[in-house]
Amino acid sequence: MSTFYETRYASGPKAIKNHDTTQLREEFLISNLMEEGKINFTYTHFDRYMAGSAVPIEPLELEPIDPLKADYFLERREMGIINVGDSGEIEIDGNAYKLAHKEALYIGQGNKKVIFKSDDKKKPAKFYINSAPAHTQHPIKKVSLEDANKLDLGSLETSNDRIVNQMIIGGIVTTCQLQMGLTELKTGSIWNTMPPHTHDRRMEIYFYLDLPEDQSICHFMGEPQETRHVWMQNHEAIISPPWSIHAGAGTSNYSFIWGMAGENLDYTDMDKAKVTDLK
Repeated sequence: MSTFYETRYASGPKAIKNHDTTQLREEFLISNLMEEGKINFTYTHFDRYMAGSAVPIEPLELEPIDPLKADYFLERREMGIINVGDSGEIEIDGNAYKLAHKEALYIGQGNKKVIFKSDDKKKPAKFYINSAPAHTQHPIKKVSLEDANKLDLGSLETSNDRIVNQMIIGGIVTTCQLQMGLTELKTGSIWNTMPPHTHDRRMEIYFYLDLPEDQSICHFMGEPQETRHVWMQNHEAIISPPWSIHAGAGTSNYSFIWGMAGENLDYTDMDKAKVTDLK
């Protein structure tokens, strides 16, 4: 067996008011990603979303897990993958798709056999994976950073000058509800997603990368008037419920992958919170 999982149940904003640091981390932080030779998933009951990773030394075949009650993993699901390691390959029902560093692949519902491979097991691919329930099948599509829709946001003056690479999103890839992208902060900027916001119609997961070993990210969550923070390291992810803001600041430059699913596919559907109103 190569596919492992853990389950996280959904919770409301009142519940976390009394959470200490350990409880916050246990409920929202995903810290077992990028383990060599394994496929690891966290199954959250927020929109039945899943975040995980596959780091193949030898080929790793995706297996169905018990919560899905399915004959194969993508029987009723779609999947998005971004490679954050060295080059690799994903074989889908006998067809091979090469993924270089920071290239993405969308896999629609109904594809039965998915195998993850590295081109060089000494320099393995590191596949970051998101998955959401799907109601119909859409075509498989590979997306590079050159193919992405790019948004130039923020400014150096406010320490949030960044490029948002919309990769698995309407206009580029047709999906049921899954959206993914990669945001890269420019040199000298540390803040992401400013001003912070909530979107009650969908949930989100952030995965942090490109962070040096001796540096950290401080991720902010919670209601705008009742915020909490979680310190994170490279290649960790955090669950962001629909009622929670999601923003972070790093002690060094970094990038992050955002993935979301829920009520609609409108990227701009968000309720912004003024920075001066945060508490």
